[in-house]
Amino acid sequence: MPTIYEVEHLHQPSGWLSPGYLEIDDRGVIVRVSGHRATSEETQTLAGFGVPGLSNLHSHAFQRGLAGRTEHVTGERAEANLWTWREQMYRFVDRLTPEDYEAIASLAYLEMLQFGFTSVCEFHYVHHQSGGARYDNPAEMSDRLIAAADRAGLGLTILPVLYAHGGIGKPPEKAQLRFVHGVDLYLALIDTLRSRRDRCATLHVGAALHSLRAVAPDEVRAAVAGVYAIDPAARLHIHVSETTQEITEVEAALGARPVQWLLDNVGLDGKWCLVHATHLDAAELAGAAASAAVVGLCPLTEANLGDGLFSLLDYHAAKGRWGIGTDSQCSTSIAAELRMLEYGKRLELRRRNVIARPADGLGSHSGRVLFDSALAGGEQASGQGGGALVPGRRADLVMLDGDRNVLLGHVPQTALDAWIFGGTQNPVRDVMVAGKWVIRDGRHPKEPAIREAYRDCIACLTQ
Repeated sequence: MPTIYEVEHLHQPSGWLSPGYLEIDDRGVIVRVSGHRATSEETQTLAGFGVPGLSNLHSHAFQRGLAGRTEHVTGERAEANLWTWREQMYRFVDRLTPEDYEAIASLAYLEMLQFGFTSVCEFHYVHHQSGGARYDNPAEMSDRLIAAADRAGLGLTILPVLYAHGGIGKPPEKAQLRFVHGVDLYLALIDTLRSRRDRCATLHVGAALHSLRAVAPDEVRAAVAGVYAIDPAARLHIHVSETTQEITEVEAALGARPVQWLLDNVGLDGKWCLVHATHLDAAELAGAAASAAVVGLCPLTEANLGDGLFSLLDYHAAKGRWGIGTDSQCSTSIAAELRMLEYGKRLELRRRNVIARPADGLGSHSGRVLFDSALAGGEQASGQGGGALVPGRRADLVMLDGDRNVLLGHVPQTALDAWIFGGTQNPVRDVMVAGKWVIRDGRHPKEPAIREAYRDCIACLTQ
């Protein structure tokens, strides 16, 4: 039987319903939304602000185990940056067992739910054993991620990563051998993972190219053609233009800046997600926006690594599509990521409310335009089927507690502003994924076991 919820304040694409009535069928799909209650309806009442769950469009879940462990320098380093951080990451990943991978991902996915994400795009490149030997099950590490997402109750768009080289024209380093595939075996892995969808309704399978540094042009073309032959609607993600060093290397080898090369050679469209895209020139920015590809911004990771600031305002003004990801898991908070995105531009431009424009109606509130933009971009990049609390979409609902200090006294028009800019207290109370409650009153039934497994594995990895 369908379930009907009376939500005190219900987010809608055009505003809010206060109250809003949300009818969800047994498949976890929204069948009706209304501002009026029929007298014969039995409803369950939900106090607070009901918003759609976001899709986290870029995650390396295992890096949750590195959070807080790389914030130091040694006398050997003249400078700490992405490349020196990567050395520390390689040392960590070399020790990971499949059990470790699942334990760390389970905690990361639990935390995402606790902060209001209801699905994640997992950019997954740790495929093999240390040293590059294959597991008996070629999908071993992928299956561990699927198990972690299932345990937490988080929707998963798994993106197996093609990683073939250690840099342009360079063989893989020893530390990278766990990541490496040829195109044929890579496509076989994608085909295998698609068979897992029968037992997990919220599992989607896409594909990813690590970068133009790690995948040669002929491999890019072969992989893209192969992925679309398997699934013409597959989402394709790629790391691109994260650092100026990367741009210099790609331009020297391929004759074009990375995003320009993609525009000219693979035909970017709405199925693509350009992760980071931090350093685009004006032509790339305009081309990316016109292509309908999503830019995957990871503001706190990009800040943590010192990557730089994306040209958000120009891209947004060009109606470019974007969403947010938690990448290295130095935070899993929606509010913290969006706050960093806006505040970074405020510091750069030395003014306030930089993304909001008075002519945009709802978009005149910074919180609303940030949230709604990330919501749309995340759904496009993940293909999970949520992204709005409207009929026909998956019922991914996040209830924000109006009695938490950060939202106390706020009305719908300012609730998203308050969540993102009004403090650090997390107001997420209840989380529903595909019609099923996975967080109630801030609690997850498997949290103690997930935390204990994580504690045990980290103790072994860091001893």
